[in-house]
Amino acid sequence: MTAQNQYRADHVGSFLRPAELLDARTSNIAPEELHALEDKHILRILEKQKDLGLEVFTDGELRRSNFMSDFTDAVEGFDLGDAVPRHWDDAAKQAAREQSTQTKAVSSITGIVNARLQQRFPLTGRELPFLKQHSPGPIKMTLPSATQFPAISFKYGVTDAVYPDPYALLTDITDIMTADLRTLAGSGVAYLQIDAPRYSYFLDPKWCQWMETELRVDTSAMLTASLAADNACFAAAAQPGVTLAIHLCRGNNRSHWYAQGGYDAIAERLFNELAVDRFLLEYDDERSGSFEPLRFVPANKTVVLGLVSSKIPQLENKQDLIRRIQEAAKYIPLERLALSPQCGFASTMEGNALTEADQWAKLQLVAETAREVWG
Repeated sequence: MTAQNQYRADHVGSFLRPAELLDARTSNIAPEELHALEDKHILRILEKQKDLGLEVFTDGELRRSNFMSDFTDAVEGFDLGDAVPRHWDDAAKQAAREQSTQTKAVSSITGIVNARLQQRFPLTGRELPFLKQHSPGPIKMTLPSATQFPAISFKYGVTDAVYPDPYALLTDITDIMTADLRTLAGSGVAYLQIDAPRYSYFLDPKWCQWMETELRVDTSAMLTASLAADNACFAAAAQPGVTLAIHLCRGNNRSHWYAQGGYDAIAERLFNELAVDRFLLEYDDERSGSFEPLRFVPANKTVVLGLVSSKIPQLENKQDLIRRIQEAAKYIPLERLALSPQCGFASTMEGNALTEADQWAKLQLVAETAREVWG
């Protein structure tokens, strides 16, 4: 692993799109006009991140339709009109869930693989040149984990005509990503983050059952394959001066979530086997469990505590955040901790159920709390 900057005030990467940009994406605007509009708003959010005192900079994923569309845009072989049936719980309606067992269905944000994958251009090729020219500080680039796709893009009766099983699809996607990450790590990026929502399947019994019955895989074998795939990507990206991180998510589509459960079930393997510098972990509500699994984190790795919710507008209390950081420090030393929101503010371009003012207030709180705790 590489030497790393601590980046005490971190963020997952995506920011809310302004209405002007959302409207443009659904209009007949010319591509060059859309690109210019993206440039304008990326410059604005770069300046805002600087003003807030954040330590690492993204373009907010403003050029993407969702957090993984850099991959699906760059790689042919996805039928974007098809999806694997899945359901999301509405995290914003906990009280209603206690009175009802209904779940809220949300459409898939990616497609089904229906042909052999072929890469057309670099995954972040539309994003990095502008960021390198304009970022006021270290650049963070975010990419989806290769492990994202077997769970949501492999459909029996379609994909198995091209790839015999989810493991074969995972291998092909890993090969594409490792080549890209090797180049990206040598391009002047300071921080590479892989977003990996599918590890949450192993934390939630209902999704373990889904993997066994619908995906037709053994969960233990799939966990081993997932760790190996992500490690192949990190090995390709490992270069001096590049911080490597993984963000673990339980779902973040328009303030909804799909999985729950603490990290206990996979903590020892996850924290010890993944060759990363930083784990960005969700800890914004009771679905995330306790801090106890952090005792398995090795001495050379940092945990970024996602204590601030990107899903709801209510602003957290700084003293509560400090108290929770101190609780986590019972299991991992304070000097190996950092702070961030639990996820991005717009994993899909529609964004979560809060305003830009709410978003910036939460990021300001992260920056101020980090300065108070770590100096």
